Amino acid sequence: MKKNKTAHQKSLKKRILGYAVITFSSLFMASIMLTLPLRWLNPFTTTFIIQESIADKKIIPLDWVPYENIAKTLPIAIVASEDQKFPDHFGFDFDSLYKALTENREQTRGASTISQQLVKNLYLWPGRSLLRKGLEAYFTILIEVFLPKRRILEIYLNVVEFAPGVYGVGAASRKLFARSPAQISAYQAALLAAVLPNPKRMSAAAPSSYVLNRAAQIQNSVRSLGGVAYLKNL
Repeated sequence: MKKNKTAHQKSLKKRILGYAVITFSSLFMASIMLTLPLRWLNPFTTTFIIQESIADKKIIPLDWVPYENIAKTLPIAIVASEDQKFPDHFGFDFDSLYKALTENREQTRGASTISQQLVKNLYLWPGRSLLRKGLEAYFTILIEVFLPKRRILEIYLNVVEFAPGVYGVGAASRKLFARSPAQISAYQAALLAAVLPNPKRMSAAAPSSYVLNRAAQIQNSVRSLGGVAYLKNL
């Protein structure tokens, strides 16, 4: 009787282990299918766009612009503002993260890299839960493994929100400045980068004094990095 009970327990453990292996293998393959194809295929939407489309009951299309058709003033402005170590890190800026955790500031310093922000926009939801942070870290690693830096930046520029309901550089350049993405000036690029922390409250088309000051800081940072040449090897 005892022997049968032991055999049954072993059989149950094997089944549970088998189910766990199948579940995690399936989830891993699904995550690969969500990230690897982005090396060649453009995303047609994001979870952030889907959430806003549902809330506002309207369709928000992406006006995709290839990297080579975007004025070089914008990628360097975004990098200078959001993630100056972007060309060199592997998805995480641990120095900025340490400062964000240890500095005594009234306003929390942002420590997310462009890769992390792309993952958040593509797959996740607003919030700071441990689950969301864990998924963000996992997908950031996959994005960095499968996609070249230039592709990461290209996708980010095409899916990030620059104004309420205005996603991607194509829509932003035309709606905010009445010009094509290839014609964005250094000043306009700095304005677009300046509003990224909160594009629903800050405006690149009608900038506040804070946005103007932030844009000036970004232009100084661009010059400190060496201008558009900083990203020439992406």
